[in-house]
Amino acid sequence: MATYSIRPLAVGFNETDQGIMTYQRFYGKRIILPIYSFAILGGEKKILVDTGLEDFVVPPDLEEQIGFPVLSFEEALETIGWTPEDVDIIIHTHLHNDHCENDALCTNAEVYVQKAELDFCNNPHPIDHRYYPDVLEDVNLKTIEGDTTIVDGIHVLFTPGHTPGGQSVVVETEKGKAIITGLCCNAENFPPGGGIITPGVHLDAIQAYESMKRIREAADILIPIHDLGVGKKKSIPD
Repeated sequence: MATYSIRPLAVGFNETDQGIMTYQRFYGKRIILPIYSFAILGGEKKILVDTGLEDFVVPPDLEEQIGFPVLSFEEALETIGWTPEDVDIIIHTHLHNDHCENDALCTNAEVYVQKAELDFCNNPHPIDHRYYPDVLEDVNLKTIEGDTTIVDGIHVLFTPGHTPGGQSVVVETEKGKAIITGLCCNAENFPPGGGIITPGVHLDAIQAYESMKRIREAADILIPIHDLGVGKKKSIPD
């Protein structure tokens, strides 16, 4: 089986409350919320997991504050020698706007998304305001249903709850299975000792908990999708 490494690319950020990540826990703690695109290196295809935000303004002291740069999508790809046109495959954890706003730049990419997620994106409930279907208008979408292999050594787990069609990306590495979570969370959602804290943003809290549990049990390497510590790694595994 093919093995890969993962390069976290910070392509956006937000400042928010930790309670957005951890349901009924840790409210009142302000955090920087990094937004990543993950490049999967080592195979014949150039593969990204998510594409991040299109427009944002970076404060001048942000890199010093968090320990790594936050770049535009194109600038981030340049750091690994790619252009948006080089990207062959995009795998989406889900379709909240901060995970897919640069898809249209990747004009040659096939974009894999769960059918349940795309259906909801095209007709979202008012309770979830993070969907902007227009960003996907010129994208080569490939819908899948449930657990699916994308290429040798890379597959997805259906992990709903945060959204109706969330999926987590399992990447085979030389140190085991690295899983990029399909639910918005950080390290605090996976406390020491094997516990789980449901993401603060969810459409079904119990379903989200069970999805997080499934991820934790399957992963040799956990990659919480909005964790600051992830951006400090040059490569995963490091």
